[in-house]
Amino acid sequence: MGNNFGERFNPKSIAILGSTGSIGTQALEVIRQNPDRFKIFVLTANNNADLLIKQALEFNPAYVVLTSEAKLAEVRDALSSSETKVLCGMDELCKVLCHPEISLVLTAMVGFAGLIPTLAAIKAGKDIALANKETLVVAGELVNRLAKEHGVKILPVDSEHSAIFQCLAGEEHNPIEKIYLTASGGPFRGRDIDFLSTIGRKEALKHPNWVMGEKITIDSASLMNKGLEVIEAKWLFDLDVSQIDVIVHPQSIVHSIVQFRDGSMKAQMGLPDMKLPIQYALAYPERLENTFPRFNFLDYPNLSFEQADKKTFRNLAIAFDALNAGGNMPCVINAANEVVVAEFLKERLGFLQMSDVIEKCMSKISFIADPLLDDYVETDRLTRIYAQELVTNNKY
Repeated sequence: MGNNFGERFNPKSIAILGSTGSIGTQALEVIRQNPDRFKIFVLTANNNADLLIKQALEFNPAYVVLTSEAKLAEVRDALSSSETKVLCGMDELCKVLCHPEISLVLTAMVGFAGLIPTLAAIKAGKDIALANKETLVVAGELVNRLAKEHGVKILPVDSEHSAIFQCLAGEEHNPIEKIYLTASGGPFRGRDIDFLSTIGRKEALKHPNWVMGEKITIDSASLMNKGLEVIEAKWLFDLDVSQIDVIVHPQSIVHSIVQFRDGSMKAQMGLPDMKLPIQYALAYPERLENTFPRFNFLDYPNLSFEQADKKTFRNLAIAFDALNAGGNMPCVINAANEVVVAEFLKERLGFLQMSDVIEKCMSKISFIADPLLDDYVETDRLTRIYAQELVTNNKY
């Protein structure tokens, strides 16, 4: 009781990287419901000035940081009468993440852009609530080493990795035999290649269970999201590739499963609501009361499971190939995927052609077995250039 009482007068100070995106806005909903437990110290965004201004006026952070200069004047003007300082650029963001008052950094930026500030926060000794899976996909070995050196906890926010993390509570001395990451199958579960060759942006953005940002929704439709989660799981839980499997679970109630060496299995279950894993990461190791809807077994009399179709949804197989190759290959597929998803959303590339471009990038970009940070940055840059050339010149 003493600790909890004390915490109520010392709310946890949070930096949210990507506060205007899907994860960021849901995190602010959690914080809004627990004002005695959390306070906002930093909010960041890229270009969504209107929402960032609204958030800053409500939560009164010490700093807001724009990663793009396009809306800087607008934000500065809107917040000029507040106490919030407005900064711009990646260097300023990395500096402010070193502030001693910050105790937890929620990394919810989309894509490779989240890597550098996450590394800066780790080096500053801040615990990380990780929603930016690309950070571990691209540089998992580096991130883990730095987290260990600086005594930092990496708390997963992805629903599947949060599920594994929760299932492992109290099992520190029991080796994992296998984990099963569950996938909804996305909007095209059970469809064949002929069907996938006809679909466009509108159909791919209709996820059956989850409300997410555009990029992750397309990744979910192509199963690349699950592939990236496989790579992330390897680093989060220190697993071999052979210990990771993916099963399709259309209802999205079982969020993932851990199997131990005696054959026993633990699953974490609940309604598909990202606020649950967000809240768990923010409040860890405590579980906070909330008013979220509760699961009713009678509403789901049948929970079903299927094998993932890696032949039709090649991105999942590509991700396993990249993980098996190691080195900078996961960085390559991540960069190529970010380019092709953006082009698909602009309707300049077909759904199936996304995999074609990613595979060509894997064969073209030089393999580096033991990359350093500069190698990851250069791999990302070169892959984006080559992927863009392939799309622009229709050479996929």
